[in-house]
Amino acid sequence: MGRRHISSLALLLPVLASTADAASDAVRPRGVAPEFAKYYKDAETFTCISNPSIILPIARLNDDYCDCPDGSDEPGTSACSYLSRLSPPQPLNFKNKDVNSTPALPGFYCKNKGHQSSYIPFTNVNDGACDYELCCDGSDEYDHVGGVNCEDQCAKIGKEWRKADEARQKSLGAARQRRKELVVEAGRMRKEVEDRIQTLQTQIDGAALKVDALTKSLAEIERAERGKVIKGAGKGGKVTVLASLAKERIRELTDNIDRVRSERDTAKGRIEELEGMLKRFKEEYNPNFNDEGVKRAVQAWENYAAQDRPGPNDALDRDLDEILKPDSESAIKWEDFETVEESDVELLYKFEEYLPTPVRSWVDAKLRDLRVLLIENGILADPQSTTDTPESKAVTDAKSQLNSAKQELDNDKSELTKHEEDLTKDYGPDSIFRALKDRCVESDSGEYTYEHCFLSRTTQKSKKGGGHTGMGNFVRIESITVDEELPADGKGLGSGERIALKYENGQHCWNGPNRSTQVILACAEKDEIWKIVEEEKCVYRMEVGTPAVCGVEVQKGASPEHGEL
Repeated sequence: MGRRHISSLALLLPVLASTADAASDAVRPRGVAPEFAKYYKDAETFTCISNPSIILPIARLNDDYCDCPDGSDEPGTSACSYLSRLSPPQPLNFKNKDVNSTPALPGFYCKNKGHQSSYIPFTNVNDGACDYELCCDGSDEYDHVGGVNCEDQCAKIGKEWRKADEARQKSLGAARQRRKELVVEAGRMRKEVEDRIQTLQTQIDGAALKVDALTKSLAEIERAERGKVIKGAGKGGKVTVLASLAKERIRELTDNIDRVRSERDTAKGRIEELEGMLKRFKEEYNPNFNDEGVKRAVQAWENYAAQDRPGPNDALDRDLDEILKPDSESAIKWEDFETVEESDVELLYKFEEYLPTPVRSWVDAKLRDLRVLLIENGILADPQSTTDTPESKAVTDAKSQLNSAKQELDNDKSELTKHEEDLTKDYGPDSIFRALKDRCVESDSGEYTYEHCFLSRTTQKSKKGGGHTGMGNFVRIESITVDEELPADGKGLGSGERIALKYENGQHCWNGPNRSTQVILACAEKDEIWKIVEEEKCVYRMEVGTPAVCGVEVQKGASPEHGEL
């Protein structure tokens, strides 16, 4: 028979050798494990394990003919290898060997002295191939089919295995220690969030009180300001209005003076130019030339030049310059008049100026309150009701403080909500992924570099440059069932329930879906990406080793956060 492929869990079941009953080894038939020795103690007959009504002579054990429906009479041959396990068990018609039954034995037992005992499939017995990975002592090839001679290599294989196992155990110990550190780190980070929540709650309480106080203060300032005449051009009391009108008029006159002075300087320049022309005309004309028009012009110039005219007055020009300067000492300080606060009460009740100071202050306060009361009851017009009325500095400052306090309160509430939501998130067993969140690992594969950032994203980066391709963003933690052979280097998933991280809504795939990635985790000493495959178009599967899942047992159908160490 050719070499069979070994793929099911039932084909590789390690067995603990029985040392308590050494005597049974001598009488135990070939292929029988210590735990089944009790069925083979009778020296004369054998009773089929699953069918006790069938009793056979002991000579029919391992005679290369299947007599028991469950194959228990052939523990050391391949005669009953056609039998297979059925779930649930099916009715057996033993007369028809094409009908499968449930075997009583898991396989041919190899003692593998010096290494680990194990079972090998019955189909591999005497198939002409040395199955050292399961039967290192070569006992499965006792008939030497095809001249094959499988020497006992258990001492060598066992030594290598123990050395490798020692390294594995050391690595596993380091991985579990690293996991403990991650659990401590995750606990510390959660405590920081809880402490921050308490701090924010205290800050929010204080900020709320501050907002209430500033709101009341603003209302009081606005009420007090309603008893005053509003500052501003054309608004307010008589002095303010008069100052506004005078300011505009003086600005107009100043502009006109500046314009007239400019026009004067221009005309003066033109006159000096004309005078020069006439002076040169008088000096250069020929008196013997008998032209009456020229003679009259020269006479007119002589009469003009003989007249007395005042010279330039530099002092007046300096005064004019000083007046036209906006920041000169003589300039009127309009703000002194524009900021005058006048109360309608003061205009109506001038008699208070003749009162003593303490009485005057009391009367003024009462009259201001009276004015506010009249405004609130609609008897007097509210100066604040006009849309073009400027706001006083006191009101502006009060509003600014209130708005700033409200913004601080809103920021604290937003941060509190974010942290409270964080405490309810699933961070896996012992919240361990809290310590790994946003931590990234990379792996080169072909023309790409793949990156996995825990609980954040998966990315594909081209080695030729260009932009990165998002393969998915984290959405949840889930558990899946894996049934795979563990590779020789131990960097694989094996069989059982595994924690997986799901990443979805990545970059859109041309003529396909948005990219997504399922990251399946297995125990390793450090965070590393083992394998990346594209199972469907733009649907990826990534196998990642991490100490975060070492020792974590995920129950089938249970959420990963309920796993047990």
